[in-house]
Amino acid sequence: MEPELPLGRRGPHTTILQLLLHLRETIMRLLPELDPDQRDEGFPRQAAALPLPPNFFVDRRVWRFDTSSDWWDRLVMEIWDDQDWLRNFRMRKTTFQELCTWLAPALERQDTHLRPAIPLEKRVAIALWKLTPPGSYRSVGHQFGVGRSTVGAVLMEVVRAINSELLNRLICLPDLDSVMAGFAALGFPNCGGALDGTHIAIRAPPHRAAQFINRKGYFSMVLQALVDHRGQFSDICVGWSGRAHDARIFRNSYLYRRLQAGTFFPHRQFAVGDVHMPVCIVAD
Repeated sequence: MEPELPLGRRGPHTTILQLLLHLRETIMRLLPELDPDQRDEGFPRQAAALPLPPNFFVDRRVWRFDTSSDWWDRLVMEIWDDQDWLRNFRMRKTTFQELCTWLAPALERQDTHLRPAIPLEKRVAIALWKLTPPGSYRSVGHQFGVGRSTVGAVLMEVVRAINSELLNRLICLPDLDSVMAGFAALGFPNCGGALDGTHIAIRAPPHRAAQFINRKGYFSMVLQALVDHRGQFSDICVGWSGRAHDARIFRNSYLYRRLQAGTFFPHRQFAVGDVHMPVCIVAD
Protein backbone atom coordinates (compact mmCIF):
# COMPACT_ATOMS: atom_id res chain seq x y z
CA MET A 1 0.00 0.00 0.00
CA GLU A 2 1.27 3.45 -0.89
CA PRO A 3 2.00 5.76 2.02
CA GLU A 4 -0.71 8.27 2.76
CA LEU A 5 0.23 11.75 1.66
CA PRO A 6 -0.58 14.58 4.03
CA LEU A 7 -3.00 17.10 2.61
CA GLY A 8 -1.75 20.61 2.36
CA ARG A 9 0.55 22.79 0.28
CA ARG A 10 3.13 20.34 -1.04
CA GLY A 11 3.62 21.72 -4.54
CA PRO A 12 1.74 20.95 -7.76
CA HIS A 13 3.14 17.43 -8.27
CA THR A 14 2.21 16.28 -4.75
CA THR A 15 -1.26 17.79 -5.13
CA ILE A 16 -1.92 16.02 -8.43
CA LEU A 17 -0.67 12.72 -6.96
CA GLN A 18 -3.12 13.12 -4.07
CA LEU A 19 -5.96 13.59 -6.53
CA LEU A 20 -5.01 10.51 -8.53
CA LEU A 21 -4.77 8.33 -5.43
CA HIS A 22 -8.13 9.56 -4.19
CA LEU A 23 -9.80 8.85 -7.54
CA ARG A 24 -8.27 5.37 -7.72
CA GLU A 25 -9.55 4.49 -4.26
CA THR A 26 -13.03 5.74 -5.13
CA ILE A 27 -13.10 3.85 -8.42
CA MET A 28 -12.02 0.60 -6.77
CA ARG A 29 -14.75 1.03 -4.17
CA LEU A 30 -17.50 1.72 -6.73
CA LEU A 31 -16.64 -0.89 -9.35
CA PRO A 32 -18.14 -3.93 -7.48
CA GLU A 33 -21.39 -2.04 -7.00
CA LEU A 34 -21.94 -1.34 -10.71
CA ASP A 35 -23.51 -3.59 -13.33
CA PRO A 36 -21.35 -4.43 -16.37
CA ASP A 37 -23.33 -2.01 -18.56
CA GLN A 38 -23.01 0.78 -16.03
CA ARG A 39 -19.27 0.29 -15.87
CA ASP A 40 -19.04 1.09 -19.60
CA GLU A 41 -21.68 3.82 -19.95
CA GLY A 42 -22.66 5.34 -16.64
CA PHE A 43 -19.41 5.22 -14.74
CA PRO A 44 -17.55 8.03 -16.58
CA ARG A 45 -20.38 10.47 -15.74
CA GLN A 46 -20.43 9.32 -12.11
CA ALA A 47 -16.65 9.58 -11.84
CA ALA A 48 -16.76 13.16 -13.16
CA ALA A 49 -19.10 14.11 -10.32
CA LEU A 50 -17.04 12.49 -7.55
CA PRO A 51 -16.38 14.75 -4.55
CA LEU A 52 -12.83 15.86 -3.89
CA PRO A 53 -11.12 15.31 -0.52
CA PRO A 54 -12.27 17.84 2.08
CA ASN A 55 -8.92 19.65 2.28
CA PHE A 56 -7.97 19.29 -1.35
CA PHE A 57 -6.97 22.28 -3.42
CA VAL A 58 -5.00 22.89 -6.61
CA ASP A 59 -2.20 25.38 -6.55
CA ARG A 60 -2.61 27.89 -9.38
CA ARG A 61 -0.34 30.48 -10.82
CA VAL A 62 -0.85 34.09 -9.85
CA TRP A 63 -3.45 35.93 -11.92
CA ARG A 64 -1.17 38.94 -12.33
CA PHE A 65 2.14 40.22 -11.07
CA ASP A 66 2.25 43.33 -8.92
CA THR A 67 2.73 46.45 -11.04
CA SER A 68 2.51 50.16 -10.39
CA SER A 69 0.06 52.54 -12.06
CA ASP A 70 1.06 55.63 -10.07
CA TRP A 71 2.01 57.42 -13.31
CA TRP A 72 -1.57 57.19 -14.55
CA ASP A 73 -3.43 57.51 -11.24
CA ARG A 74 -1.48 60.40 -9.75
CA LEU A 75 0.47 62.22 -12.44
CA VAL A 76 -1.84 62.05 -15.47
CA MET A 77 -5.24 62.18 -13.74
CA GLU A 78 -4.35 64.62 -10.96
CA ILE A 79 -1.49 66.84 -12.13
CA TRP A 80 -1.50 67.12 -15.92
CA ASP A 81 -3.12 70.24 -17.38
CA ASP A 82 -4.72 70.68 -20.81
CA GLN A 83 -1.36 71.33 -22.49
CA ASP A 84 0.02 68.05 -21.17
CA TRP A 85 -3.07 66.21 -22.43
CA LEU A 86 -2.81 67.85 -25.85
CA ARG A 87 0.87 66.94 -26.22
CA ASN A 88 0.43 63.32 -25.19
CA PHE A 89 -3.15 62.31 -26.05
CA ARG A 90 -3.91 64.87 -28.79
CA MET A 91 -6.98 66.05 -26.87
CA ARG A 92 -7.94 67.96 -23.74
CA LYS A 93 -9.00 66.15 -20.61
CA THR A 94 -12.61 67.28 -21.02
CA THR A 95 -12.66 65.84 -24.55
CA PHE A 96 -11.15 62.61 -23.24
CA GLN A 97 -13.83 62.34 -20.55
CA GLU A 98 -16.56 62.98 -23.14
CA LEU A 99 -15.07 60.21 -25.31
CA CYS A 100 -15.17 57.85 -22.34
CA THR A 101 -18.84 58.71 -21.78
CA TRP A 102 -19.68 57.84 -25.39
CA LEU A 103 -17.77 54.53 -25.22
CA ALA A 104 -19.03 53.50 -21.77
CA PRO A 105 -21.91 51.28 -23.02
CA ALA A 106 -19.44 49.11 -24.97
CA LEU A 107 -16.43 49.17 -22.63
CA GLU A 108 -17.66 49.11 -19.03
CA ARG A 109 -16.70 45.94 -17.17
CA GLN A 110 -17.72 44.52 -13.79
CA ASP A 111 -15.33 43.44 -11.04
CA THR A 112 -15.14 39.70 -10.40
CA HIS A 113 -14.06 37.56 -7.48
CA LEU A 114 -10.78 36.87 -9.27
CA ARG A 115 -9.66 40.41 -10.03
CA PRO A 116 -10.95 43.99 -10.29
CA ALA A 117 -11.79 45.35 -13.74
CA ILE A 118 -9.56 47.94 -15.39
CA PRO A 119 -11.33 51.31 -15.09
CA LEU A 120 -13.00 52.66 -18.21
CA GLU A 121 -10.85 55.81 -18.43
CA LYS A 122 -7.66 53.80 -18.10
CA ARG A 123 -8.75 51.41 -20.86
CA VAL A 124 -9.41 54.27 -23.28
CA ALA A 125 -6.11 55.94 -22.34
CA ILE A 126 -4.15 52.72 -22.97
CA ALA A 127 -5.60 52.47 -26.48
CA LEU A 128 -4.94 56.14 -27.29
CA TRP A 129 -1.37 55.88 -26.02
CA LYS A 130 -0.71 52.75 -28.09
CA LEU A 131 -2.20 54.34 -31.21
CA THR A 132 0.35 57.17 -30.92
CA PRO A 133 3.64 55.69 -32.21
CA PRO A 134 6.26 54.81 -31.27
CA GLY A 135 5.56 52.47 -28.37
CA SER A 136 5.68 48.72 -27.93
CA TYR A 137 3.05 46.70 -26.08
CA ARG A 138 5.60 46.07 -23.34
CA SER A 139 6.46 49.76 -22.84
CA VAL A 140 2.78 50.78 -22.78
CA GLY A 141 2.10 48.02 -20.25
CA HIS A 142 4.89 49.29 -17.99
CA GLN A 143 3.57 52.83 -18.37
CA PHE A 144 0.06 51.97 -17.19
CA GLY A 145 0.89 49.11 -14.86
CA VAL A 146 -0.77 46.32 -16.89
CA GLY A 147 0.46 43.27 -18.76
CA ARG A 148 1.61 43.26 -22.36
CA SER A 149 -1.23 41.00 -23.48
CA THR A 150 -3.71 43.26 -21.66
CA VAL A 151 -2.57 46.20 -23.80
CA GLY A 152 -3.33 44.25 -26.98
CA ALA A 153 -6.74 43.09 -25.75
CA VAL A 154 -7.74 46.57 -24.54
CA LEU A 155 -6.59 48.16 -27.80
CA MET A 156 -8.81 45.89 -29.91
CA GLU A 157 -11.79 46.37 -27.58
CA VAL A 158 -11.53 50.17 -27.72
CA VAL A 159 -11.09 50.23 -31.51
CA ARG A 160 -14.15 48.01 -31.97
CA ALA A 161 -16.13 50.21 -29.57
CA ILE A 162 -15.15 53.34 -31.52
CA ASN A 163 -16.28 51.72 -34.76
CA SER A 164 -19.60 50.58 -33.32
CA GLU A 165 -20.45 53.62 -31.21
CA LEU A 166 -18.88 56.62 -32.96
CA LEU A 167 -18.27 55.88 -36.64
CA ASN A 168 -21.73 56.70 -37.97
CA ARG A 169 -22.25 59.44 -35.41
CA LEU A 170 -19.14 61.50 -36.17
CA ILE A 171 -18.09 60.63 -39.74
CA CYS A 172 -21.03 61.91 -41.74
CA LEU A 173 -21.95 64.77 -44.02
CA PRO A 174 -22.60 67.94 -41.98
CA ASP A 175 -24.83 70.81 -43.07
CA LEU A 176 -24.09 71.16 -46.78
CA ASP A 177 -24.85 74.89 -46.98
CA SER A 178 -22.27 75.76 -44.32
CA VAL A 179 -19.70 73.47 -45.94
CA MET A 180 -20.18 75.05 -49.38
CA ALA A 181 -20.01 78.52 -47.87
CA GLY A 182 -16.79 77.61 -46.10
CA PHE A 183 -15.17 76.29 -49.29
CA ALA A 184 -16.40 79.34 -51.23
CA ALA A 185 -14.65 81.57 -48.72
CA LEU A 186 -11.46 79.58 -49.40
CA GLY A 187 -11.82 80.14 -53.16
CA PHE A 188 -13.60 76.90 -54.12
CA PRO A 189 -17.23 77.66 -55.04
CA ASN A 190 -19.76 74.83 -55.35
CA CYS A 191 -17.46 72.50 -53.43
CA GLY A 192 -18.82 69.95 -50.96
CA GLY A 193 -15.57 68.34 -49.77
CA ALA A 194 -11.85 67.77 -50.29
CA LEU A 195 -10.63 64.24 -51.09
CA ASP A 196 -7.18 62.75 -50.59
CA GLY A 197 -5.44 59.61 -49.38
CA THR A 198 -2.74 58.92 -46.81
CA HIS A 199 -0.51 55.92 -46.21
CA ILE A 200 -0.59 54.27 -42.77
CA ALA A 201 2.61 52.35 -42.06
CA ILE A 202 2.15 48.65 -41.14
CA ARG A 203 4.34 45.62 -40.55
CA ALA A 204 5.00 43.39 -43.53
CA PRO A 205 2.04 40.98 -43.82
CA PRO A 206 2.87 37.25 -44.00
CA HIS A 207 1.16 36.84 -47.39
CA ARG A 208 1.40 39.03 -50.51
CA ALA A 209 3.80 41.42 -48.77
CA ALA A 210 4.89 42.96 -52.08
CA GLN A 211 1.34 44.23 -52.66
CA PHE A 212 1.65 46.48 -49.61
CA ILE A 213 4.88 48.28 -50.58
CA ASN A 214 3.96 51.83 -51.60
CA ARG A 215 5.80 54.16 -53.92
CA LYS A 216 7.88 55.47 -51.02
CA GLY A 217 9.27 52.03 -50.30
CA TYR A 218 7.58 50.97 -47.03
CA PHE A 219 4.63 48.73 -46.17
CA SER A 220 1.35 50.58 -45.75
CA MET A 221 -2.43 50.61 -46.03
CA VAL A 222 -4.26 53.52 -47.61
CA LEU A 223 -6.85 55.71 -45.91
CA GLN A 224 -9.00 57.70 -48.34
CA ALA A 225 -10.73 60.57 -46.60
CA LEU A 226 -13.26 63.22 -47.59
CA VAL A 227 -13.17 66.29 -45.33
CA ASP A 228 -15.15 69.50 -45.05
CA HIS A 229 -13.77 73.06 -45.02
CA ARG A 230 -12.69 72.68 -41.38
CA GLY A 231 -10.82 69.42 -41.96
CA GLN A 232 -13.43 67.21 -40.29
CA PHE A 233 -14.10 63.81 -41.82
CA SER A 234 -17.22 63.38 -43.94
CA ASP A 235 -16.37 59.93 -45.34
CA ILE A 236 -13.54 57.40 -45.07
CA CYS A 237 -12.43 54.30 -46.97
CA VAL A 238 -9.60 52.27 -45.41
CA GLY A 239 -8.05 48.86 -46.05
CA TRP A 240 -6.53 49.03 -49.52
CA SER A 241 -2.88 48.00 -49.88
CA GLY A 242 -0.22 50.68 -50.23
CA ARG A 243 0.46 49.66 -53.82
CA ALA A 244 -3.07 50.48 -54.99
CA HIS A 245 -3.51 53.65 -57.02
CA ASP A 246 -5.62 56.48 -55.64
CA ALA A 247 -7.95 56.40 -58.66
CA ARG A 248 -8.56 52.67 -58.24
CA ILE A 249 -9.40 53.10 -54.58
CA PHE A 250 -11.83 55.93 -55.34
CA ARG A 251 -13.58 54.05 -58.15
CA ASN A 252 -14.19 51.09 -55.81
CA SER A 253 -15.24 53.09 -52.76
CA TYR A 254 -18.74 53.40 -51.34
CA LEU A 255 -18.39 57.19 -51.69
CA TYR A 256 -18.00 56.88 -55.46
CA ARG A 257 -21.11 54.73 -55.79
CA ARG A 258 -23.14 57.18 -53.70
CA LEU A 259 -21.87 60.14 -55.76
CA GLN A 260 -22.77 58.35 -58.99
CA ALA A 261 -26.24 57.58 -57.66
CA GLY A 262 -26.68 61.17 -56.43
CA THR A 263 -27.41 60.11 -52.85
CA PHE A 264 -24.39 61.50 -50.98
CA PHE A 265 -25.05 65.21 -51.52
CA PRO A 266 -28.63 66.47 -51.39
CA HIS A 267 -29.92 67.46 -54.82
CA ARG A 268 -28.25 70.78 -55.47
CA GLN A 269 -27.08 72.48 -58.68
CA PHE A 270 -24.81 75.43 -59.34
CA ALA A 271 -25.36 77.56 -62.44
CA VAL A 272 -22.31 78.66 -64.46
CA GLY A 273 -23.81 80.67 -67.27
CA ASP A 274 -26.30 78.36 -68.92
CA VAL A 275 -24.70 75.21 -67.51
CA HIS A 276 -26.04 73.65 -64.32
CA MET A 277 -23.37 71.76 -62.36
CA PRO A 278 -23.81 69.42 -59.38
CA VAL A 279 -21.90 69.78 -56.14
CA CYS A 280 -18.25 68.88 -56.70
CA ILE A 281 -15.38 67.62 -54.59
CA VAL A 282 -11.77 68.71 -54.79
CA ALA A 283 -9.11 65.98 -55.13
CA ASP A 284 -5.44 66.49 -54.47
